[in-house]
Amino acid sequence: MPDDSFLEGLRHFKEDYFPLYKDEYQKMVEDGQHPTTLFIGCSDSRIVPYLLMNKGPGELFVVRNVGNFVPPYSAEYGYHGTCAAIEFAVLNLNVQDIIVCGHSHCGAVRALYQPPNPEAVHLNKWLELGQAATLPEALSDDTLYRTEQRSVILQLQRLMDYPMVRERVEKSLLYLHGWHYLIEKGEVTVLDIQSGRFVPAAEVGKKAQTGEPMLASRYIY
Repeated sequence: MPDDSFLEGLRHFKEDYFPLYKDEYQKMVEDGQHPTTLFIGCSDSRIVPYLLMNKGPGELFVVRNVGNFVPPYSAEYGYHGTCAAIEFAVLNLNVQDIIVCGHSHCGAVRALYQPPNPEAVHLNKWLELGQAATLPEALSDDTLYRTEQRSVILQLQRLMDYPMVRERVEKSLLYLHGWHYLIEKGEVTVLDIQSGRFVPAAEVGKKAQTGEPMLASRYIY
């Protein structure tokens, strides 16, 4: 039997959730959308950006794909959904922040270390976007963990090759953030640009043991 629970979900949205935000939705229809953040995340079903960030309707512009990858900027135009979303967010919506959020136990990262599936020709090509993050060592949980983080850094570097992104970053009109979400802990670690390490988000803004403040500017491009 097909699962029709999603129909019940639609009824719940219409009858219980929508009335709570009816005025907000009406305003967003009249005034258009004005999100300030582009969230680039994995399609993994365990990742819920709005829940993770405590945001509501209209606050995030979200693009999700297998592995939270960012394709290289290229003049060879084609059907590049993620590239188009980045351009739309920056050029049309004028977002102020772009977050690349990887996560633990990522199936796409694990697939980087496995033989390609001959039936998944599009997936095999897409996974090439993460190969530069792999490590030349025996596969282990630690290897996967570090590869997930290395991949986030790789995608941030690719973002800087987008002319409209680089221009705004250099003018301090746009900020890039690298996150790694630990599903099993409910914790997000953020990339410290200076050290290249990921630290718990809860520590950002607090004083380190040395007594020096962990300035937020260390965690953005």
